[in-house]
Amino acid sequence: MSSVPSHARVVIIGGGVIGCSVAYHLTKLGWQDVVLLERKQLTSGTTWHAAGLIAQLRATANMTKLAKYSQELYGNLEDETGVATGFKRVGSITVALTEERREEIYRQAGMARAFGVDVEEISPAEVLKKYEHLNIEGVKGAVYLDKDGQGDPANIALALAKGARQRGALVIERTKATGVTREGRRITGVDWESGGDTGHITCDHVVNCGGMWGHEVGAMLNTNVPLQACEHFYIVTEAIKGLQQLPVLRVPDECAYYKEDAGKMLLGAFEPVSKPWALDGIPADFEFDQLPEDFDHFEPILENAVNRMPMLAEAGIHTFFNGPESFTPDDAYHLGQAPEMDNVWVAAGFNSIGIQSAGGAGMALAQWMEDGAKPFDLGDVDISRMQPFQSNKTYLAERSTETLGLLYADHFPYRQKATARGIRRTPFHQHLLDRGAVMGELAGWERANWFARDGQEREYRYSWKRQNFFGNVAAEHMAVRENVGMYDMTSFGKIRVEGRDAEAFLNYVGGGDYSVPVGKIVYTQFLNHRGGIEADVTVTRLSETAYLVVTPAATRLADQTWMQRHVGDFNVVITDVTAGEGVLAIMGPNARALLEKVSPNDFSNATNPFGTAQEIEIGMALARAHRVTYVGELGWEIYVSADMSAHVFEALADAGADMDMTLCGMHMMDTCRIEKGFRHFGHDITAEDHVLEAGLGFAVKKDKPSFIGREAVLEKQEKGLDARMVQFRLTDPEPLLYHNEPIVRDGEIVGYLSSGAYGHALGGAMGLGYVPCPSQSAAEVLASSYEIDVAGTRVKAEASLKPMYDPKSERVKV
Repeated sequence: MSSVPSHARVVIIGGGVIGCSVAYHLTKLGWQDVVLLERKQLTSGTTWHAAGLIAQLRATANMTKLAKYSQELYGNLEDETGVATGFKRVGSITVALTEERREEIYRQAGMARAFGVDVEEISPAEVLKKYEHLNIEGVKGAVYLDKDGQGDPANIALALAKGARQRGALVIERTKATGVTREGRRITGVDWESGGDTGHITCDHVVNCGGMWGHEVGAMLNTNVPLQACEHFYIVTEAIKGLQQLPVLRVPDECAYYKEDAGKMLLGAFEPVSKPWALDGIPADFEFDQLPEDFDHFEPILENAVNRMPMLAEAGIHTFFNGPESFTPDDAYHLGQAPEMDNVWVAAGFNSIGIQSAGGAGMALAQWMEDGAKPFDLGDVDISRMQPFQSNKTYLAERSTETLGLLYADHFPYRQKATARGIRRTPFHQHLLDRGAVMGELAGWERANWFARDGQEREYRYSWKRQNFFGNVAAEHMAVRENVGMYDMTSFGKIRVEGRDAEAFLNYVGGGDYSVPVGKIVYTQFLNHRGGIEADVTVTRLSETAYLVVTPAATRLADQTWMQRHVGDFNVVITDVTAGEGVLAIMGPNARALLEKVSPNDFSNATNPFGTAQEIEIGMALARAHRVTYVGELGWEIYVSADMSAHVFEALADAGADMDMTLCGMHMMDTCRIEKGFRHFGHDITAEDHVLEAGLGFAVKKDKPSFIGREAVLEKQEKGLDARMVQFRLTDPEPLLYHNEPIVRDGEIVGYLSSGAYGHALGGAMGLGYVPCPSQSAAEVLASSYEIDVAGTRVKAEASLKPMYDPKSERVKV
């Protein structure tokens, strides 16, 4: 064992492939005094028994970028370190056994091309040429990626560890991190124990790479890292005579994957209902351990596999393996700076894709630590997306029964989690259910996504085509466009910023001008130093010393953390008050008439113009009316304390009955906002999307003397835009858009849609996406012809830089 030094610049806890990758990449950036502590031996948790599948394509462009980086890294590691990684580009095939799955994988193929990944749609006959052992009965289609590969997981980790050691890192095995010392929001040192010896190492940073121990390591570091170990099964056959190298094969409709390895076949499973493991804690002596066999659990997978791969019926089983792997509540791994602490970082919870993700994740985290800023948008995996309650052990046990199986489930649009539901409920929850609400879940919040008609089943029937709620959302959409609708916005984050420096602080952290009268609402962004968008919010001045920042539900913690990390010497207090108020949005041409029926206050343009808030009486209660909109119509958001919320709902519902007011859901809000060209944070605008290229320059007050991102905004303004956000509408009303569909400009793929939905008032599917256009004017961008690739079919699209619906925003200001 190497002796543990008394100080390190960074202590990495956990010696699986992720921890080794973080150490490797930090030293590659020149970091010295890098110490990795592994409780047992390197790879002894999950890494050693991973299947080693290395695919390029992930669900988003940046996750694909990280996966491609991993593959390129592993191809060169052996030359650098002398450790054989077993990495081979054998290709991969994914087959579809249903029409729905075929649409999914063909949409993924289009996405791959937009992301720069080589992909080929192949017929069942072509599958058989590449995989002669496969029974292609029932195969509807397939995709082939020739550069996908497989490798030796343990040796990849050991090669990364050796590379880190060669540049000075200390990789210390059989040394467990047992505790920490802390000062405020920083860890100052880590206690360790090894073979009866104990000690303490002071440090500047700590990285939690604890794998399935990540949850308890996170608790030790005063951070929230929700994940749960689940059992993962595979079998390895005896040697099969004449078996040659084959592509990796995935048959998600049968929950199975296949890998040839040294003349044997490995069959692995992601079964629909998984088995959480070690709910009472992982045994202290766990090291290279297997879990008890459960053949009954695996048998349905094996039965299908023998039919799909007949040679398995003749091959003996050499190994029946069951080992634990960690899964997160949303099947995305955890990466980044922990919201609760300023020098704690996380890379854990890799949901069975740790080998293919480790290289890229280690690179991205190391660069983030080096620069103090994300190298590009990592919102999909940023640990700050996790809500505090998600560390609840009962919640994790229930949710993890589903998340493993979701890896190979149909990834339908709008698919909702089925487990661990009903945790966060708004004050209107039961009222909405009583009136036909079909609930979805976001950040734990139960939200009405659409409303069923009398006699209609109140559940989703998923499809890539028009789902069962399509007509319901169309009716809700048109009610808001033509009459009046009401929907629940309580789940949106509400953060109170107050103190004598509140105005000056917000003017520094945000791009807008917050030196405004009490009652003024400012739509704004928080920018990073590159001019990218860290948050998309509204800020309402409540008093001389207090503001309310309203954020998307999923980013409340991230947005609050961003503000807290930039407080510096400003005298402000930042408080989450989300649960304190219910919020009802009243939207549509008759919104004013409805409010006048329940309130004596004046809602005229003279008293309450667009972008202002006022205290009101409503029914027998008190509330605050914010005149803003995310649907592009006249409307108000009514904020009312939780105790009076139900009463206000009843007053509005009763008054609205005579006006045919329609209750609406979140899907309606999305279809309306895309017609209006309103951006969706996390899809259309992210940390790497420049605010000017996003078309949001109007929200930035460039003449302010100092705010985060000002220099980047002025530089971009002077140099010109490299890309523009464009709105599209398909001219064929039948196809549907979701996101990531390739944008084809004059016959060439130039990008992909960042978001998509159906424009019911405009009669076609719509999308937003960035079109690269360096040195090109707006007129030149629009002079081109555009198509959108929908599952391999190119569909003509109209393009606009202005909102296609009400481009002058006249309807919101009437």
